[in-house]
Amino acid sequence: MSANYFSPMQYLEELNDAQREAVVNSDGPTMIVAGPGSGKTRVLTYRIAHLINQGADPFGILALTFTNKAAESMRQRIEKISGNHARNLYMGTFHSVFARILRVEAVKIGYPANFTIYDTDDSKSVIKAIIKEQNLDDKIYKPNQVQWRISAAKNALITPEMYAADPEMITEDTNQRRPQTAKIYKLYCDRCFKSGAMDFDDLLLNIHLILEKFPEVLYKYQHKFKYVLIDEFQDTNFLQYSIVRKIADVFQNITVVGDDAQSIYAFRGATIDNILNFEKDFPDLKVYKLEQNYRSTQNIVKAANELIHRNKNQLKKEIWTQNGKGEPIQIVRTPSDNDEGRWVADSIMELRMREHFRNSDFAILYRTNAQSRAFEEALRRQNIPYRIYGGMSFYQRKEIKDLLAYLKLTVNNNDEEALKRVINYPARGIGQTTMDKIVITATNENKSLWDVIENIKEYNVPTRTQTAIEEFVLMIKSFSAQMLKLNAYDLAVHIGKMTKLIAELYSDKTVEGVSRFENIQELLNSIKEFTEEDEVIGDEVLTTDKGLGSFLQNVTLLTGDEKEAQNADAVKMMTIHAAKGLEFGAVYVVGMEENLFPGTQSLYSVEDLEEERRLFYVAITRAEKKLFLTYANTRYKFGQLNYCDPSRFLSEVPNELTTQVGDTRKVVPTTPQGFQRSSFASQFASKVNTNAPTVTSTPAHDGPFVADDVSGLQTGMEVMHEKFGEGKVVAIDGIGANKIAAIQFAGLGIKKIMLKFAKLKILHSGV
Repeated sequence: MSANYFSPMQYLEELNDAQREAVVNSDGPTMIVAGPGSGKTRVLTYRIAHLINQGADPFGILALTFTNKAAESMRQRIEKISGNHARNLYMGTFHSVFARILRVEAVKIGYPANFTIYDTDDSKSVIKAIIKEQNLDDKIYKPNQVQWRISAAKNALITPEMYAADPEMITEDTNQRRPQTAKIYKLYCDRCFKSGAMDFDDLLLNIHLILEKFPEVLYKYQHKFKYVLIDEFQDTNFLQYSIVRKIADVFQNITVVGDDAQSIYAFRGATIDNILNFEKDFPDLKVYKLEQNYRSTQNIVKAANELIHRNKNQLKKEIWTQNGKGEPIQIVRTPSDNDEGRWVADSIMELRMREHFRNSDFAILYRTNAQSRAFEEALRRQNIPYRIYGGMSFYQRKEIKDLLAYLKLTVNNNDEEALKRVINYPARGIGQTTMDKIVITATNENKSLWDVIENIKEYNVPTRTQTAIEEFVLMIKSFSAQMLKLNAYDLAVHIGKMTKLIAELYSDKTVEGVSRFENIQELLNSIKEFTEEDEVIGDEVLTTDKGLGSFLQNVTLLTGDEKEAQNADAVKMMTIHAAKGLEFGAVYVVGMEENLFPGTQSLYSVEDLEEERRLFYVAITRAEKKLFLTYANTRYKFGQLNYCDPSRFLSEVPNELTTQVGDTRKVVPTTPQGFQRSSFASQFASKVNTNAPTVTSTPAHDGPFVADDVSGLQTGMEVMHEKFGEGKVVAIDGIGANKIAAIQFAGLGIKKIMLKFAKLKILHSGV
């Protein structure tokens, strides 16, 4: 055994008392409530390893996670404790594990064992096609909204037939001017079934359906999986929990690990009720609370506790830490969103120089992706490298999806989305008009597109087009025939060459063309890596499936987990949702304004507002040493300059844990005339203004007002405006004729004035 492996039971010595209790008490229903930074992953990993070490059969352990990355990391750590037995675990995401089971059981409901898995774009493409075929207005029947509606129905265990018979759902659709949604749902399911395809929701729904309809299958998996463990349980939805409850019902050795205070995915269908009501389903439940935080300073931990205690729907716990007190949390107010970006970039630069932070120690977290612009521009100006998380996935790029479509069609000739994507790419003379006729024919005759084009001679198609289709069918059949002879890489290269896809990309010598060709090469590199990686136990090399079908399943089940560039020293920028599970030395939570965070849509119910508060809780608990909460006094929305109130959440952070940055007169939230401030904003304004000097309005000037030349106006200058009185220039944006000055006027807040129209008298240079 390698020196990297643990000796028997040594791993238990690494745990604190609460963690150890949660690891060794392995039988019966168990809930492990794990606060942020409390070692949740270690406890779950060690609990599984301990089960194996105590004699549990790894084949009988079902461990479910929410990312492939988390599953792989846990498996590697379990191997270090329990050896190669960890490879026999049923461990992975809900979708990957259930896809594995469906490969065996799907035939019971009429699917082929080699069914295709549609990703989000594939399913959206099917919905778009149905909307078009039904002559519906895609501005009303927006594919994204229809797709969300269908997904929500599936996750609520509502079939197309149940949907069509539900008066409430039909009424909702009618009120939204989409009365044909039920029909689209039925046609969508029929189309997927005919194509031998399942979308991500089907992987769950069909497992549930099989367990319901076939008692012998339920019995099989109930007795196969003696232990069921679920990570991030607060993120499960109704359907996911319903499945695992069925499977765990016999032995009731179900362990759930999570934190209700970090339940932030209601928009994806997750329900906090699963974790809050878990004890009702399992009265013999044992609860272990991991409350020691190893990540953050005392100030940050105390702020998080104070914040989350305001939520009514929660499992009570008190997070604590033995770390030092740390620095106060800095609350930063800036005149505008552009100023907010500049302040953050300047702060990062200062901490790099003064305290030797690396770029990768910093994270900028925002509520919505649209907020990134100001920070990107500011970081570029400072030459600070950054990386945006949640951008376009490698596998979503057009050239990648094109080659993957050929590979999918090779594995499953009935994959209609793949067929439509590549039948005329590269161009081979099969136009859209022809494809529209083929689609209509397939629909009318209840056949797949492949059935139609495979017998194209039976239909009235021009000879030239018929020949092109026949050659395409023959080519795809030849690829399929090679599947038993060639591994995934050799077949993918063969397909890329024979379709002329690689040649077409290679011939494009533009910058974009070169980049696309490099992307294809990277895809082929990853397939090569897949075919050459073997698992070795002792001296034995395990033979695993290196075929194209196996590779495609691995790719499709990648739920956005991208391999990060090694040692990339860049500032991380992401939404708070994307930051969950991560930690950084210094965190900037930006855009802390009412109607932005919390968002307008969350202000109509206690449940929604509490989820926003949980989201803020997640944001601040990402920070290890330094935490900055920033907001802007003004922000452009839809072309209009809006005055912003500070977020109500800022007033919920204890005053003794915070400090205000810069001139207190600039930090105090101000309200322009005629603008109504909410009570919590006024409360916060008085809180941060405790030691600020009194601001009085400027008396009217005497004599005629004569404006000065302001072409040389600079930040810091004091000016007089005929209407607003005296003010101070706090920022200047734009260039040339488009320069805009942000001026702080006593008692009126900040006004943005375009200099070419400004009538200002310069009172003091500010130097």
